Formats: sequence, C-alpha cells, structure tokens
Amino acid sequence: MCCFSGPVQSVSNTNIFARSVDQGRQQLVYSMNFSAKNDVAMILPLPVPPGSAENALRFIDLKGYKDFFEDLRAGFPEPKPQTFGPTKRSAPPMAKDEPLAVVEVGEFEASFVPAVKDFSRLDARFRLPDQAWEALPAYKDFGFAVFKLKKEATSAHPMAFEFPRADAKKLFFPTVHIHDGQVHDRADFDHALYCQKREGDRTSLPDWRESEFPAARFVKIGKAQGLVEGAEHCYQKKLVGKKKNEDTIV
Repeated sequence: MCCFSGPVQSVSNTNIFARSVDQGRQQLVYSMNFSAKNDVAMILPLPVPPGSAENALRFIDLKGYKDFFEDLRAGFPEPKPQTFGPTKRSAPPMAKDEPLAVVEVGEFEASFVPAVKDFSRLDARFRLPDQAWEALPAYKDFGFAVFKLKKEATSAHPMAFEFPRADAKKLFFPTVHIHDGQVHDRADFDHALYCQKREGDRTSLPDWRESEFPAARFVKIGKAQGLVEGAEHCYQKKLVGKKKNEDTIV
C-alpha cells in the first residue's frame, strides 16, 4: 500500500523492487514522483509477524544510487516498433508510551511502526486518520515503514529496507493507494514492479517479463547495498490504468 498522511496533488512513476532473503525476510525498494503542498509522510504497511520488535526492520540507505530504477529499467528495453523492413532484436521493544525511534536514511527521516496501535507514538502530522485503518481491517496485524517527505521535493532517491514476513513464501508489493485519506475500490496505477527469484526457485511468473541478461549486466551491483543478486535475472510487471485497489502478492 502506498498511502500518505495528508493530501498530495499527484503521484506517478511508482517503482517497486522486491526480493526474498534469508531467515524468511524480504527486501523492498520503493520510489515515485509526487507533489504536495505540505510536508507529508509516506506509509507502507508490511505483512510482518505479529508482535515484531521495533528493530525488526532494517533501513537501507540508497542515497548513493539514485538511478537504481533507471538501471533496472534498462534490463527491459522496449521493443522497437515493427516496420516493413528488417528489424533488430532488442532491538528489543521500547516502553509503549515512548516515541518511536526516528532514523536518518539518506534524505529521509524514517520510522518503523510495529502495529496500528503504535501510530499514537508517532508525530500526528505523519499518521493516517483512524477511520482509514477502520476501513482496512486486513492491515490490523501489519507493521509500517514511514518515510517523511518534504513538500518542496518532487522526487527522491529510492527508499529501501528489509523486514521479516509473516508468510516467508509470499513476496509482497505494497500497491494499495490512499492518497486523500480515503479508501477507494479502484485506483489509477502507474507502477512498474520488479523482482528476483532466489537461486533454485522454480516459482512460475507467467505474467512477468524476464530480463534477457543477469542483473550484473545492467545494475551497478557495488552500489546496490546487497539488494540485487548480480548472477540472477530480474522480472518486471507493469500496472497501468484504472485497476482494483489492492496489494500485489507473488
């Protein structure tokens, strides 16, 4: 789910990368273009095990790799238009009444909120209205990554982190929209999703496009902070247009 603590004028060009790692954890990278009149926070609900500690999520600084998704996109060149001539191939939990920890992650201030009830320990400017969560009972056991965005920004370097999953067999992409404090059945999508399989994983991805080459051919592995496995291929799926407002699970 991509949701904001206050009104935003526009959100576009959303990119999400996900990969399973050891001990049932998942890595996730997120970026988008946006405009807002006030400082807001972006909130990403995550399917963590109930009762996860406040240090269960590890933030990853990608300030030094702002073109992460541009490089990923290069692994999936758009086919050239067909012509009539020949063509070429292309830490332990804190006391419940204490404020949640805020950490600097590149250009962001970020926090991990272990459960819906813990939002009361976060600055009120960076929460969703209580009625929004009442309309989303499926997220009652989720944790939340919160990134504080500045109103003067229109884009930012990718936000990245690693978290434990309640179901280690499922790869989770937060694609539900809440951009105005309301939950709508359908929403406008402008998303490109990317993922990698783990070595030996035979999971079928029939509606995903596979890169022609391993990731090391188009991703700067040394700058990716361990988020991408250079020897493995990547997969891409685009979600564009009016669609059912839901998360994507593989």
